Amino acid sequence: MTDTILSRCEAVGLRLTEQRRTIAGVLEASKDHPDVEELFNRSAAADPRISLATVYRTVKLFEESGILEKRDFGDGRARYETADREHHDHLIDLQSGEVIEFLDAEIEALQERIADKLGYELKGHRLELYGVPKKGKP
Repeated sequence: MTDTILSRCEAVGLRLTEQRRTIAGVLEASKDHPDVEELFNRSAAADPRISLATVYRTVKLFEESGILEKRDFGDGRARYETADREHHDHLIDLQSGEVIEFLDAEIEALQERIADKLGYELKGHRLELYGVPKKGKP
């Protein structure tokens, strides 16, 4: 993983205003997959001068620069995560909207075998599972 969002911005030559730095810091600290509204609320808590429009423009700029990746988990909200993260898959809780990251060696191996059986060399994939908690889940 590349250092930080700020260092990736600098590496691609983005001008880093104070507000962009704040938004980048909020993204860096995020352990979830925030949408623009969530990013705005968190960023505005750190700097009340940040507008929703600034967050939208910054997220779009970061996405176009390959710093962020947009994710659509079927709930009508575009969510974001840093583009340089280690590979992982997602399980989306349809009741709470929680997005759980996971990596499973068996799934990874199965995908490789399927691609090979079909005559392909797998170069990447994206797996999203959607579910609801089982009754009695702790």
